[in-house]
Amino acid sequence: MVNGIIEFGRDGEPPEPDGRLDAPTFHRNHAAIGAVLESALRGWTGDVLEIGSGTGQHAVAFARSLPTVTFWPTDLNDNHLRSIAAWRAHAGLGNVMAPARLDAGARDWPLAALGLPSAFIAMFCANVIHIAPWAVAQGLFAGAGRHLADGGRLFLYGPFRRDGAHNAPSNAAFDASLRRQNPEWGVRDTADLRALAGQNGLRLSDIAEMPANNAVLTFTQTTSARKE
Repeated sequence: MVNGIIEFGRDGEPPEPDGRLDAPTFHRNHAAIGAVLESALRGWTGDVLEIGSGTGQHAVAFARSLPTVTFWPTDLNDNHLRSIAAWRAHAGLGNVMAPARLDAGARDWPLAALGLPSAFIAMFCANVIHIAPWAVAQGLFAGAGRHLADGGRLFLYGPFRRDGAHNAPSNAAFDASLRRQNPEWGVRDTADLRALAGQNGLRLSDIAEMPANNAVLTFTQTTSARKE
């Protein structure tokens, strides 16, 4: 999996002495995203896998508001993994597990070797697939197809084209900027994601509009596509 444009902590405020990083975007989006997750998962019990957890702030915030759900954060970046561990220790929540190094674009996810469960009631991924090659989206949906429990949800947050059209000039400009930096990056289209979901036993069940022309796409596991 290719690292994103932003490595938290490289620019801006330095980390806290314990390694905690602070993402300005977290403060702008976590309440809106959290409302979607709380509505969908309230009353559920089980495990949630977070892909590309970044600083770890989302996992802590959502675990606090969903105490019956256990969050398993993952990332590839060493600084991010240290920050996730530090936020976990700082929060002192029993339903946030230690972070694991996971490449979402891998053909198979070695969950057992990483000490992670084999099945999840939900997966959450924010601001990843547009700053990574399409192979990462393919790996993410394949992993969701294999490891989501029946009726489980995959929540994707970020900017998205809607059936071939950008929903705002700012997103069109952002897309062009991404593709100039790396032709394999770019704002992904809901039509392509819907097709990718269908190939892996999921369907696009909801689009929740978010501030700054972003959205949370919810995909629901509809067939037993897991490979145990």
